[in-house]
This record gives sequence, structure tokens and C-alpha cells, in this order.
Amino acid sequence: MSWLTKLVRAATAPRRREIRRFMMHPIEVQQEQLYDLVGRAAETVFGKEHGFASIRTPEQFARQVPVTDYDAFCGYIERVRQGEQQVVWPTPIRWFAKSSGTTSAKSKFIPVSEEGLRRCHMRGPKDIVALFSDLYPGSRVFSGKTLTLGGSHRLVRSDGVAQEGDLSAILIENTPRIASRFRVPRVETALIPDFEQKVDAICRETVSQRVTAFAGVPSWNLVMLKKVLEYTGKNNILEVWPHMELFTHGGMNFEPYREEYRRIFPSPQMKYMNTYNASEGFFGIQNDPSADDMLLMLDYGVYYEFLPMKDLNDPSKCVPLEGVVRGENYAMIITTCNGLWRYMIGDTVEFTSLAPYKIRITGRTRHFINAFGEEVIVDNADRALQAACQATGAQIADYTAGPIYMTEGRKGSHQWVIEFQVPPSDPERFTDVLDQTLQQVNSDYEAKRFKDTTLLRPTVTHVPQGTFYAWMKRRGKIGGQNKVPRLSNDRTYIEQLLDQNGRSV
Repeated sequence: MSWLTKLVRAATAPRRREIRRFMMHPIEVQQEQLYDLVGRAAETVFGKEHGFASIRTPEQFARQVPVTDYDAFCGYIERVRQGEQQVVWPTPIRWFAKSSGTTSAKSKFIPVSEEGLRRCHMRGPKDIVALFSDLYPGSRVFSGKTLTLGGSHRLVRSDGVAQEGDLSAILIENTPRIASRFRVPRVETALIPDFEQKVDAICRETVSQRVTAFAGVPSWNLVMLKKVLEYTGKNNILEVWPHMELFTHGGMNFEPYREEYRRIFPSPQMKYMNTYNASEGFFGIQNDPSADDMLLMLDYGVYYEFLPMKDLNDPSKCVPLEGVVRGENYAMIITTCNGLWRYMIGDTVEFTSLAPYKIRITGRTRHFINAFGEEVIVDNADRALQAACQATGAQIADYTAGPIYMTEGRKGSHQWVIEFQVPPSDPERFTDVLDQTLQQVNSDYEAKRFKDTTLLRPTVTHVPQGTFYAWMKRRGKIGGQNKVPRLSNDRTYIEQLLDQNGRSV
């Protein structure tokens, strides 16, 4: 065992005991979070309007506080941005994490409090260290530096007293100086606004350093890693950083990228940890190397509720943690020490375990195809594409899908616009397996496809490599937390991609 890993394991042992406590007593810990949040915010504007002082039970909290989203809650946020305090949280809000999302160009400004930063956003990375050191006691990952590829929006002063920027910029500003010794690139490089210039600077700055881990969104890190290979002339990343051991990833499903990562990290010693980290908070960490699901972190100053997607328009059907069941698709609703109250974050999750509580992200509340009643979600799409790739030896770089509308004399169908890293050996079989697997994992899709009743066989459109990158760049959405929208209920994204390529297939 490395002496550094041994030291880290010893230092983080008390935290692992706390994690074991919430794994063993999840409901008790979650109620502690709720009562602490409500009690602390009782004298805020929001707390007074919703009678926090009288709340004694989770059921009473659910009756008195409505489920909300950004559009409904932004009035309170704007008041804080203008400098008013004690609106949604009792202590000053000093930062706002700026997020554009994938459904609109409109920016969202998510409040970040001192407590939220300490209890949630910065606790997640510390717990990754605690869990990793325990899972891999022989690792030497702590003998080098971690390369982080975050967003590029620097912190700027808002009209009020707070600062606004990417969550990564907020975290960088608040990272203890001693911790910054173990990460690259330099702050000045990390915050270069232009993504391509930043990647070039990262190459120059880091290829000669001992990098043992990296973290971020799989798609943008893949762009960076390929640039590193181009810059160095090496065949794989281990020729650049031979001590690399860990990729901590989040923000999207890793499966479409797994094979390409295996190609550029040709070592069975390379380890991958899935995380659930968003502008609104840090929520989950993979604690079992054999499964991609994540332990729901229950003592981060966050109280969770879950709304079945089939009841998305009826918030009264929300259930607390003890009410969830395995296999149901839920919209996640959070109450946090950042001042968000019964806030629908926009992600959907499924519970894979109830003892302890573990989740996997299945998609977005607004990212699905339901033009014909088929209710295809991102998780369905990823599973079907994975099966099609396995059957045909294909590798996918990026994709999006949407409906082909019914016309006179023609039934509807789905169109999949796919950029392949490695094209399928048999394109027709790829489409067939995609279609068949969707029917296996989604009974609504299967019913619509039965004997071509409503839906015809899907169409797969192959676009050249670099298409999605160019499209995202044209939209001003490269780097950081920007993600390719996977599914849509209309053809907007598909038409933009096809127009960009002269509508050739």
C-alpha cells in the first residue's frame, strides 16, 4: 500500500463512518436534513410566506410548500441577485452558478450559499477521495495531480452583491490553497473563456507533469484527450501520463464513450467513478466498481422527494425517500441549503437499490420522444444504442433523435442522427437491433411498433465526424456542462444538424 494512500485512508475514516450511518439510517438522516433546513429558514421571506415555523412533519412540509421549477422560482432568485437578503436562505448568498441548460438559451442563476458550498458542493469531491482510498488501498493516485476540465465563465459581479459564473469557477475560487497544489491546470488556464484556446493551453502546461487522475464531462474530456495525443504525437494517453489511474466523470451517460476511453487508456488498471454533480448540488457517487449506479448522498444539506414521471403534472403524487420503489422513473425534487425549496431539478432517476439507496440517471424531464404516445426516454435510447453497437462493432461519438411526423399516406417514425467513431459493420442490422431493443425496454414503444400500427421502423442518419462539435460550437455551447440534447419531441435539433451538412445523409 502506498504510504500516501494509507495516510488518506486514515484521515478519511471518520467520514466513512458518517457515510455508513446514513446508509444504515437513511430516513432518519433525511428527516434531520429537512428539519434543519426548515428551522434555519423560518425567518426568511420564503419561510414566512410558507409557514415554516409551524412545520413539524414531512407531510406538512409537502402540503405547505409547492413543487416549483426555475421559471416559477426565479422571482425569488432575482430579488437575491439584486442584493436583497433573507429571501430564500438566512445567510448571505455570495455566488450564483450560471447554467444555460440544454432546452433553452436562457441562462439560469442557481444560488450558492456558504453552507451549500461547504456541506454539498465541496463535500462531494472529498467523499470521492474517502471512498476511492477505501476501494483501492493499493492505489498511487494520490502521488500525482488531478486534471480538471471545467467551464469557462469567470466570476463576475452581478447587479447586486453576489458573483456569477460557472460552478467550477466558484469552486476554484474557494478551493483551499494547499489543495490547489494537487490539481492542474493553473487557475488562469482553467478559466480561459475560449474552449479551444483553453485545451491548447492545457496541453502546453500539463503534458510534462505527473497527472494521475482527471475529472469532468466525458464528451469534452474526450476532445481534450485527443488534442493531447495530437499535441504529443503519442498513440495513447498512458504514453503521456503513465501513472494515470482514475477518471471521475459525470454529467451524462458514460456508456456511449466507454469503448473510446478504453482505446486511449489501454490498461485494466484504469478506474472510472461515476458522479452526480450539478449546478444545484452534488448528489451521488459510485461506490461499487462493478456497477454504474450511485450512492445517493443523504447528509449533504439536501432533502429529496421524487415525482413519478407518469404523474409529472400532478405534484401531489410526490413521495419522500421512503416512498420510492425500484424500477420507477422519477423526476427528482430537491430542498437544499442553497435556498432551493421543493425544486424540480429537471433530471429523472431510477432507484436500483433501496438498502442502501442507489440511483442511476435516466434522462431529463423535458428530453424524451412522445410524439405518438411512445414515451421513449434517454435511458431507453442509451440501452438500445449500446445493444446495436455491440451487435455490429460500432462506436458512437454523439447522437440525437426526434420524430418524423405523420403525413398523408405515411405513418410516423423516429429519426436518429448519429456520428459514429467506428461505423457499424452492418448498418441495417444496427437499425434492426436498435428498434428491437427499444421494444424490449419500452412497452409503449413496442405497442406503437406492433405490426407498424403507429410507428414505422426508425431511420438512422449517419453524419460525418465533427458534425456535433461544429453544431455545438455554432450554438455557443462547447465545453463546461454543455450537453448534446439526446431526445426531443420536435425536429428542431435534427433540422439544424441536417442543414449544417447540406441535408446529405
